Amino acid sequence: MRWTVPNILTVARLIAVPLLPIVFLFFARPWADYYAIAVFMLASLTDWVDGYLARRLGQESLFGAAMDPIADKALVLMALLVITAYSGLAVWIVLPAGIIIFREIFVSGLRETLGDKSRLLKVTNLAKWKTTVQMVALTLLFAKGVFEHYVGMQSFGMDQEMFDAVISGATEDELGLRWKLTGMNWTGNAGVILLWGAALLTAITGVEYFRKALPFLKEPEEKKDD
Repeated sequence: MRWTVPNILTVARLIAVPLLPIVFLFFARPWADYYAIAVFMLASLTDWVDGYLARRLGQESLFGAAMDPIADKALVLMALLVITAYSGLAVWIVLPAGIIIFREIFVSGLRETLGDKSRLLKVTNLAKWKTTVQMVALTLLFAKGVFEHYVGMQSFGMDQEMFDAVISGATEDELGLRWKLTGMNWTGNAGVILLWGAALLTAITGVEYFRKALPFLKEPEEKKDD
């Protein structure tokens, strides 16, 4: 392997994968959320940058071709596991996450079975959009965690009547609860909607990949005796 800029960025993305759960082990919220968002966003950006630089600089390599999709999948799957864990296994997160994880395992198994033939099955534009939608959805859900933390901390000790009065504007909002609650709801709802959209795209591309792989999975016909 040559240590070109695109390959260095791919390796950096691989290193970022275990950092996502590690920040929640060593830092308290909301700092863990901030670090997770920073790590995930920077790692997601390298996905576009390394491919662009590889083509622009003529530095495409077998290492990059092999490791780039692995880094993408590992980053998305680790982010899904972290978000699923701190969402309290919310069903609207678990179901699309399960669809995405199943598809990635299924397609990875197909690629392993096909071996060298898997190179004949090119990545489609829809698959690239799928990855983009996944990363945007997960970024929003990480951001929702930040707002959720502040809403929970700053409304601690309030009864429901006082909380409703602050949110409705009947009582002065000294802590900025209204905009934080709005941010939590907006990022949470948008993130979940996009995650379901990503799950749909993931399922479609999985079926498409399986359809293209079927001809290579047929058993060879036995030779007939003359």
